[in-house]
Amino acid sequence: MKYRKLGASDLEVSEISLGSWLTYGVGVELDKAKACVDASFDLGINFIDTANVYGRGAAESVLGELLAGRKRDSYVLATKVFGQMSDTDQGLSRVQIEKQIDASLQRLKVDHVDLYQCHRYDTNTPLEETMAALTDVVKAGKARWIGFSEWAPTQIEAAIAMPGVEHFVSSQPQYSLLYRRPEAKVIPISAANGISQIVWSPLAQGVLSGKYLPGAPPPAGTRATSDEMGGAIRSWMRPEVLEKVQELKPIAAKAGVSLTQFSLAWVLREPNIASAIVGASRPEQLKENAGASGLAIDPALFAEAEALVASLEQVR
Repeated sequence: MKYRKLGASDLEVSEISLGSWLTYGVGVELDKAKACVDASFDLGINFIDTANVYGRGAAESVLGELLAGRKRDSYVLATKVFGQMSDTDQGLSRVQIEKQIDASLQRLKVDHVDLYQCHRYDTNTPLEETMAALTDVVKAGKARWIGFSEWAPTQIEAAIAMPGVEHFVSSQPQYSLLYRRPEAKVIPISAANGISQIVWSPLAQGVLSGKYLPGAPPPAGTRATSDEMGGAIRSWMRPEVLEKVQELKPIAAKAGVSLTQFSLAWVLREPNIASAIVGASRPEQLKENAGASGLAIDPALFAEAEALVASLEQVR
């Protein structure tokens, strides 16, 4: 496993990281979640990403149980704030940030997180209030660094320009061979200001593994067959997308790797990306994903893959 520096922070994170969206505490049994967390450490994955809203605290609680007993400096832990936790609890107000960080730390059974991220932008709270509250969270030692997810370029720039507050070190956008919007503005702004990308859905919800075949039902037990997870993948299951993905397989074969590894290596070709978040319900999935770290693939093959999918409309 290779590691990269996270923005202007002092954190070194694994190129492949373990995510817990729609999995731990919600869609994956505890024994399988434990097997995946244990496998992550065995593979050198040191970066674990979660959020308070995943299962309304369930994912954090499961990770708190599974990480208990491990040395705190053996992993980098990230969580997020913004999502609706109750009928009255949502957003990035000072009250919410102070309440939610304490609740997250209690569920995670730690005294601090390494990275505390704004899950989305809160249009109902002044940015000054949010940034001041996040700054106080860092000063209190409850988080070491801060980040954001899916903020617009103008919102990012406004936070960067704000004096006297803690500065972001990470951005968490959706990014994959099938979804390249961050390249236009988010990545350039970030790279110029000490902010790294931690990307979610680097495999387009698993579609870039190539396991979904055009005109065929999804394999049993896959994300597309799950009531909890199927909605997130639906936009990628269009026939024209699945057909193009199958055409990517010979390109990956030329590189001597699986399509999954090729797709993750394509994401990691971008220097501003510190880590690609993967979800897993089985240790063997993690092992294959981890194999993408450090791969040296001919840029001409990446260019061939980009040209192949260029005609597809990028959708969320």
